Amino acid sequence: MTEHTEAALVLADGAVFRGLALGAAADTWGEVVFNTSMTGYQEMLTDPSYAGQILVLTYPLIGNYGIDPPIDESRQVQVRGLIVRSECDSPSHPRGGMRLHDYLASAGIPGIAGVDTRAITRRIRHEGVMMGMIVPTDEVEAARQQLAELPAYDTQDFIDVGVDQPYSWSDGRPQALSNGSDESGPHIVVLDEGLKYNILRNLRRRGCRVTAMPPTSGVEDILSVNPQGVLLSPGPGDPQLREFQVQTATSLIGKLPIMGICMGHQVLGRAFGADTFKLKFGHRGGNHPVLEVPTGRIAITAQNHGYAVDPDGLSADVEVTHINLHDQTVEGLAHRAEPVFSIQYHAEASPGPLDNGHLFDRFLDLIGEVQGD
Repeated sequence: MTEHTEAALVLADGAVFRGLALGAAADTWGEVVFNTSMTGYQEMLTDPSYAGQILVLTYPLIGNYGIDPPIDESRQVQVRGLIVRSECDSPSHPRGGMRLHDYLASAGIPGIAGVDTRAITRRIRHEGVMMGMIVPTDEVEAARQQLAELPAYDTQDFIDVGVDQPYSWSDGRPQALSNGSDESGPHIVVLDEGLKYNILRNLRRRGCRVTAMPPTSGVEDILSVNPQGVLLSPGPGDPQLREFQVQTATSLIGKLPIMGICMGHQVLGRAFGADTFKLKFGHRGGNHPVLEVPTGRIAITAQNHGYAVDPDGLSADVEVTHINLHDQTVEGLAHRAEPVFSIQYHAEASPGPLDNGHLFDRFLDLIGEVQGD
């Protein structure tokens, strides 16, 4: 495929959507999902929670402000493919900014423009998320046959999306760990199951020392670097495949303060005795209202997840603190006796509203209370 050739999105239910090839000249496959945010396409493309997925953007014009590498949310483009209604081929950006097409091509990621993204979104909302392929139009029939043989998204383990070596965050980028640090501030370990860099930015902005560690790090590995708190990060895939992380979280409870975000929330939910289940089409966008149960306040949140915590199995020591007002799913948990809490949505936003950064402050307050004991 080239920039001006035709390409098609083929869904597992047999539906075909044709448009113009965008990005790399390659085929791809993955679970097809949609996001309703109006801005932030670069942050979405580099969000590790989209690993294994083809992303459909509902906002009609994408690429108008180009690409700005400093706002990447991970070390690479994470989506397997991108579907847009219209791509702007003459972006405007104060630092220049490359075209979306060139950005995708340089990352080896294919996409399609000129597609009726509203129709795709309506189909996913009605039928649920499903596997799909991006192929040249003359390969549609072959793609239909191949889709029947591809592994389902739920069966794939995306543990390798997380970092494989510990690193620190300084000067706006990952840094190799040094033997010692003269920095002050609470030391936070972030268990990287597919984190967005804005989590690290938020912690650093609040004066924290930050160490990101691989998702395969056990309790001993984490405690060996003497953190004052642990943050369990977001990440892709089915939380039922994260049993090692669940056991790690279970062992950490009672040892130091813990905050979980998205996948980290689901991991803590399972550590608290709950099960998790797959949503029909997930929550992905920057406009999801969430009720804070203890106060009655409502926040508009950024979300990107396809699974939720079932509250029925929760331990009596745990309370549901936040509820999604669209479908009443669990959006937050807190332990009644230990300094442990979690949220399903993204306090770090990027993209999304900035209503929820105060939750990082709450985490640091818990750490301060424990340190003051």
